[in-house]
Amino acid sequence: QLQLVESGGGSVQSGGSLTLSCVVSGNIASAVSMAWFRQPSGKEREGVARIANDGIKTYATFVKGRFTISRDNAKNTLNLQMKSLKPEDTAMYYCAQMKNRQLTVTSVVSWGQGTQVTVTS
Repeated sequence: QLQLVESGGGSVQSGGSLTLSCVVSGNIASAVSMAWFRQPSGKEREGVARIANDGIKTYATFVKGRFTISRDNAKNTLNLQMKSLKPEDTAMYYCAQMKNRQLTVTSVVSWGQGTQVTVTS
């Protein structure tokens, strides 16, 4: 089980950009896949993007074309570049180690503590 620490959250205006980072303690290459989830206040946690250890990526429909997930195995980091942000992207964002290639909460092995993203209109 990997230890995960996110950073990079903050407040940005609608249309702006942010890049989230997740530092992984342990060998990120050992993970079947890594993912980003988010949880808006008062709502359920949902999958945002996933990258498998072969580099194949999956995105939620609501972020396709705006967000890019990447991993650097040499630096043991997972990143999420977010562009064209909308107020509805406001949420706590979580890094996650996955046990398979599904982008579901039930497939998560370990969670980071989260980083808040707030998009103002």
